[in-house]
Amino acid sequence: MTDKFTSNGVVIAMIPARIGSERLRMKNLVMLKDEPMIGHIIRKAKESGVFDRVVVNADHPIFNEIANQYGVEFYHRASSLASSSTRSDDVIYDFMQKHSGDYVAWVNPISPLQPAEEIAAVVRYFIDEKLDSLITVRKEQVHCNFRGEPLNYSSGEKFAKTQDLDPVERFVYSIMMWRTETFVETYNQKGYALLFGKMGFYPVSWLSSIIIKYEEDIRLCEYILDGMKAKADKSLEYYPVSTVPDVEG
Repeated sequence: MTDKFTSNGVVIAMIPARIGSERLRMKNLVMLKDEPMIGHIIRKAKESGVFDRVVVNADHPIFNEIANQYGVEFYHRASSLASSSTRSDDVIYDFMQKHSGDYVAWVNPISPLQPAEEIAAVVRYFIDEKLDSLITVRKEQVHCNFRGEPLNYSSGEKFAKTQDLDPVERFVYSIMMWRTETFVETYNQKGYALLFGKMGFYPVSWLSSIIIKYEEDIRLCEYILDGMKAKADKSLEYYPVSTVPDVEG
């Protein structure tokens, strides 16, 4: 368990879930290594030690049963905020109207492999930097185009090595976070408020960037968890050579 975090305010973890999902049926209830997928992130949120409250925000009573099993709160949101066309801004605003707190972090259950330590680091960064909004990203050094044009490389010179590229920052959505007061103020003024004010973009690990959308994503997570358990104390092995060449990897 991480030491209790002092934030000078109430920090709430909101874990959103819908019973319906278009690409993978009831994905939050899919069993992943003997517990429902949403259970992984409930457990990690609790282990992070940075939240005063952990609340499952869902549209079906089955999630209340799961919340009770993990010893966290449950909020049964209206069915009008549970369709595939519902916007995140509206879900967050509704939640903030019903739950008093200084900060709300959207801790995404479709990123079940994100470590508790990383969740804690994101929350600490948000508060230390006095941000208004934040979203997690994955920094990737890869050649990218935007609308058919080079984004982070030049086609008019020798092909750049990937390690020399400026990294693109791909949105991950494993965690989003807001200062409640400024979110509500912005939403009331503009009708939306996801990224606003002093924004932060926190780079996360590859594990946190694995987002569950399809069945093969669940299978991948199963393989990773099995592999992590089996190889936890095993170092890399190499093909035997008499002389190791002095080259870059």
